[in-house]
Amino acid sequence: MIVAPKDIQELRKKTGAGMMDSKKALVDAKGDMEKAVIILREKGLADLSKRAGREAKEGIIDAYIHANGKIGVIVEVNSETDFVAKNDKFKEFVHDIALHVAAADPKYINIEDVQKDEIKKETDLYKKQAKNEGKPDKIVDKIAEGKLSKYYEQVVLLEQPYVKDPDQKIKDYLGSVAGSLGENIKISRFVRMQLGLGQE
Repeated sequence: MIVAPKDIQELRKKTGAGMMDSKKALVDAKGDMEKAVIILREKGLADLSKRAGREAKEGIIDAYIHANGKIGVIVEVNSETDFVAKNDKFKEFVHDIALHVAAADPKYINIEDVQKDEIKKETDLYKKQAKNEGKPDKIVDKIAEGKLSKYYEQVVLLEQPYVKDPDQKIKDYLGSVAGSLGENIKISRFVRMQLGLGQE
């Protein structure tokens, strides 16, 4: 199958993947752009999970101050090597994460960071809501599960839709960058400050 160069460019822009990977994904997806995006994301995330055990001790700290000077974010993102930490794509990713944190106001990095009692409290609330709405008992747990996933999208950085591209989550963006750079990349910590509210 012949793949148009403009389609390859569009896919690269959407995913941050390399030229050959983008071309192969489009061929595998028979030219379907959305399928190609999914193929690359899955590949990026699969590659990321293989690298997750490798230590990421290098990296950079970046800051973003919102234009009105009322919200500020400092974020630390780690890579395995100093070489990748100096890469423009890596720097752009770190800055995008700082900007996203300023806009989306996450509370945690991973689902694992959410306290168990907070999860139980939210789950119990969703179950009670479902029962109050007269939903059958057999689907109450499923409804609570679905609402909990939506809750994670509000408070967990990696689960949030990326503000610059809501079609992908932050974990997808991380996966595509890690895949194209070939290293384990880890968002280690962030601090978000809002004028009058202190540190969040």
